Amino acid sequence: MTERPNIVLVLADDLGYSDLGCYGGEIETPNLDALAANGVRMTRFTTTARCSPSRASLLTGLHPHQTGIGVLNWNDGPGGYPGSLNDRCRTIAEVLGAGGYTTYLSGKWHLSHDTTTPNDSWPTRRGFQHYYGTLAGCGNYFAPIRLKRGEEDISAEAAADPDYYFTDAVTDAAVEFLDGHGEEPFFCYVAYTAPHFPLHARESDIERCRGRYREGWDVVRQRRVAKMRELGILGEDTEVSPRDPDVPAWEDAEHRDWEQRKMEVYAAQVEAMDRGIGRIVETLRAKGKLDNTMFVFLSDNGGCAEELPPGLGSEYAARGFSVVPAAARDGGPVHVGPQPQYLPGSDDTYQMYGKAWANVSNTPFRFFKRWTHEGGIASPFIVHWPAGLGDRAGTLTGVPHYLPDFVPTVLEATGVSYPDDAPLPLEGTSMLGSWRGAPDSGERCQFYEHIGNAAVRRGKWKLVREYPADWELYDLDTDPTELSDVAGAQPDVVRELAREWAAWAARCGVVPRERILELARWGIAVRAW
Repeated sequence: MTERPNIVLVLADDLGYSDLGCYGGEIETPNLDALAANGVRMTRFTTTARCSPSRASLLTGLHPHQTGIGVLNWNDGPGGYPGSLNDRCRTIAEVLGAGGYTTYLSGKWHLSHDTTTPNDSWPTRRGFQHYYGTLAGCGNYFAPIRLKRGEEDISAEAAADPDYYFTDAVTDAAVEFLDGHGEEPFFCYVAYTAPHFPLHARESDIERCRGRYREGWDVVRQRRVAKMRELGILGEDTEVSPRDPDVPAWEDAEHRDWEQRKMEVYAAQVEAMDRGIGRIVETLRAKGKLDNTMFVFLSDNGGCAEELPPGLGSEYAARGFSVVPAAARDGGPVHVGPQPQYLPGSDDTYQMYGKAWANVSNTPFRFFKRWTHEGGIASPFIVHWPAGLGDRAGTLTGVPHYLPDFVPTVLEATGVSYPDDAPLPLEGTSMLGSWRGAPDSGERCQFYEHIGNAAVRRGKWKLVREYPADWELYDLDTDPTELSDVAGAQPDVVRELAREWAAWAARCGVVPRERILELARWGIAVRAW
């Protein structure tokens, strides 16, 4: 192959490991399933546990702490955490653009603290030549805030359109970019907010999911496990984590009509995204570009168990939590948080699907977004690239990789060089060999940290902790769901990996959570978690 490949990177937001059909889920994702059937699925790809840090790492090939995004894109305060991409990193768009690629972004950015005044952390200043999307981390799907075309704010334009829906608009922009593209190679980053809260979907999409979850989370989770074993995603002998201890059995749950409605809306959000991905694929096919396009899909972290306290409504906006609308489009109140008397789906609600369904999304793991246990960091990962993967169609790879590996992979595939004057060297390694069937060397460490939760993986061993608890140690070859802590039986491994993690944290500028909390008590503005 002599022609340089195009790159399409599609990122979902808060999608759990098992949500897609090709990873065991009952959500209908035929377009992603087709890409998987003709591509490679990774079963041990991991992220950095939360949206902003994951995006920073994915786009730069560095650890998020090195890029200025230690927690979120709020002003995170001390050390290397300004909450915006700093000048010590280069985005893959900047690098590819310098190498002759046209660069596009449609969707969520979430890597700039200042979302009102154009600055050096905006996508238009970080290598993306064409941009449509939101600078915010989440918000009303029917009238998103901080919506930009280039650097022009078009939020009012979207709010005035009665048929506007952000997931569809992200697809529309990506299709428009690609349909009008010429012959030079391109990098197109499509960053959906789906299925991040709030639970907003078109009623027609929700209707197609009606009744699918009437049997409840226990039955759905069991069915996912069975399908994951059938697909080879989950080993036949692998013990599955039990239902989260904070979640009741389905038959003991209150408000079951409301509970199943939440998952219906969530599934509708995912299916709208999959439909959009199908449109992007068809655009590439029609232009004769699909075979030599490296098409990558993943999520930024595990399923989200977060909830906003109920009943505050417009008071959130008054308190500065601006992603919650002060009013619905019809001028009425917005009902925030878990209030069973209000069914989610429309823009007068702002609800999440809760811990019970997040536990289903993250099957077979425990924990959630924000944790560095597998439930917080494990992600589906699909790559479709007929011209570059040979006879690997439909295969699985269990070689462990993580977000810093994406940029080195793209550079190897495209032949574009990383700039010699970059302030920091890349932290990852290329995944091309793994995609093409090479075995895992098992020698390197992979590192993680988010708000004190931390982990390091080397070979079969994973050392992990939930702040402020002690380190736990798991043999992921025999216990990938992290159920049998062997730290007490392997003190030498614990000490060695803990030293490795401490050296990495010092090198990459990880600020201990204790220090951030101390600074917060002295009045320095940091994001609460």
